[in-house]
Amino acid sequence: MTHFRRLGAGGLGGLLLLAACNSQPTAQQGAAQAPGTASDSVRTPSAPMPTSAAFGKTPDGTEARLFTLTNAHGMVVTISTYGGTITGIRVPDKDGKVGDVVLGFDELSGYLSPAFVKSNPYFGALIGRYGNRIKGGKFVLEGKTYTLPTNNGPNSLHGGKDGFNHKLWAATPARATDGQSLTLHYLSQDGEEGYPGTLDVTVVYTLTDANALRIDYTATTDKPTVLNLTNHAYFNLALGQSKDVLAHEVTLPADHYTVVDATLIPTGELRPVKGTPFDFTTPHAIGERIAQVPGGYDHNWVLNQATGQHPAATVYDPASGRTLEVTTDQPGVQFYTGNFLDGTLTGHSGTVYGQHAGFCLETQHFPDSPNQPKFPSTELKPGETYHTATTYTFGVRK
Repeated sequence: MTHFRRLGAGGLGGLLLLAACNSQPTAQQGAAQAPGTASDSVRTPSAPMPTSAAFGKTPDGTEARLFTLTNAHGMVVTISTYGGTITGIRVPDKDGKVGDVVLGFDELSGYLSPAFVKSNPYFGALIGRYGNRIKGGKFVLEGKTYTLPTNNGPNSLHGGKDGFNHKLWAATPARATDGQSLTLHYLSQDGEEGYPGTLDVTVVYTLTDANALRIDYTATTDKPTVLNLTNHAYFNLALGQSKDVLAHEVTLPADHYTVVDATLIPTGELRPVKGTPFDFTTPHAIGERIAQVPGGYDHNWVLNQATGQHPAATVYDPASGRTLEVTTDQPGVQFYTGNFLDGTLTGHSGTVYGQHAGFCLETQHFPDSPNQPKFPSTELKPGETYHTATTYTFGVRK
């Protein structure tokens, strides 16, 4: 089934986004190829189910589970029911050596530690109800003002103080026609973190034999609300070999970005990237111009294509040869370079996560859209179905 949503009334707000619930995003073609993959690879019905194991207990004693998805080429993705968190993605490098490429912890205790709670970097978590910032923790919807918890200076960030990243999600593992999948479900009650409407949310992670991790987000509501779901994985394609991602080469197909104020709230201006350190329309190393951006990159890029599945980013790490291609049906992507990581967290294999240890590519609607009438709308009404999909495809360049 295909869903159409009218997003706003004029300018960018008049975009019509289309999302096909049963569509299969196609990996970008190019020099990067997933090792050992075939273009029409199909998993047989006898393929194994994802496995699960205990991951630890939450402060109230509830057990979190860790699910492991594998594909025919040795790629492994681990996902916890706590926060729907991607805790690990293991893929080969140009020499065939398999390594983890996301920041995270091997046990739930890492995500509950005082240091993690204090810095709250959202490693690998599902983000909701609203990914990114809402100015002043307030928005008006159909004439009513809603007040949200402020947890990022004067603003509300990533759903508030107790967002989806803290929730235990109900999990259903399954075989998929093109790999293994994990379906996560959460029912967010009316008024949770200040947001209106009871929101029924389903997120499906699918690991395919094309070395792609697809994330499908679906939701319905019983009252008008706003919604902007994403995932907050931090990638480092040379994790364990390089302490930071400054040598990674990034391409973003975006001619504009949203200018922000001192608290990272958009001013409403969509500024051309040409001639600025925000121009990633051709490949640039992350560290090449980051010193020219106060605080580092933490901005929303306005993707050139805004309908259907389209490219959002390409990343290449020269040291490992690994590549990452991101496709989405969203109008924007938040490129964040781990500016606030400070070395107080130690994750996989004893790796210390210092500044710029990872980068995020959070596909999304624009920050503060509920307060920005010229931005594509994030309103969801009863009777509508929210659906969006993003795919992360891994490969190597030799």
